Amino acid sequence: MLAYFWVGLGGALGSMLRFWLSILISRQFGETFPWGILAINVMGSFVIGVLAAFTNPDGPVPPSSRIFATQFLMIGLCGGFTTFSSFSRDTLRLLQDRQWLFAGGNVMLSVALCLLAVWLGYFLGSFATQPRQ
Repeated sequence: MLAYFWVGLGGALGSMLRFWLSILISRQFGETFPWGILAINVMGSFVIGVLAAFTNPDGPVPPSSRIFATQFLMIGLCGGFTTFSSFSRDTLRLLQDRQWLFAGGNVMLSVALCLLAVWLGYFLGSFATQPRQ
């Protein structure tokens, strides 16, 4: 039952952070292209990559804390923060408006940048956890 609490709390905090940040980014860069959701998904991918490296068996997070880190941070916070459903809605809106280039760009940039971000986060997280000699 405690797991549901941590996932729910993390999800609520992640959703509120996403809402605030998407408004901030939209005000700065405009709403023609969904820059806010793209930036949020890339940031969330990077963070989940770092967390994955930190919580793997060789990572610095102790085994007793891995479940909490996974439930609260990865599933809850990152799950509430990143938004594939918003990405899909924004892409559909662009397609309905016949903005083919923006729709295709949103899909390609989101997939490429989020994969790059999760890899970079994992790489940096793994590098940071290596013992110093």
